[in-house]
Amino acid sequence: MKDQRALVEKDMFGGLAYMSQGKMFAGILNSDLVVRVGPEANDNALKEPHTRPMDFTGRPMKGYIYVSPDGVKTPAQLRTWLIRGLTFVASLPPTKRNVARRTPKPITHQGGLHHDDHGHRERSGSAL
Repeated sequence: MKDQRALVEKDMFGGLAYMSQGKMFAGILNSDLVVRVGPEANDNALKEPHTRPMDFTGRPMKGYIYVSPDGVKTPAQLRTWLIRGLTFVASLPPTKRNVARRTPKPITHQGGLHHDDHGHRERSGSAL
């Protein structure tokens, strides 16, 4: 994939994710290749040999598939799957970046514990 720019590798899902333009297009989880093919291409991709639904969360994630090691034995097979993932993410709108991050407001406590005239503690101000 040497003709591709802005590809990033990140630790994700307990494996590796490969990103293009801030979007995951492929990854490695255990010994499987994860490919983001998109919801529309999902069913056709699952008809390919050595594929199965990505069910990382216990439920299939439509648009993502697993390809077993037998499906990427050759560089040509691997390249075909990576191009499918890259093609899908290239069709997505640009990621919106949150340029101005919000600064968290400090938590303040209005009031506190004090002793009444009889030496008992009581809370004044608003309760948290």
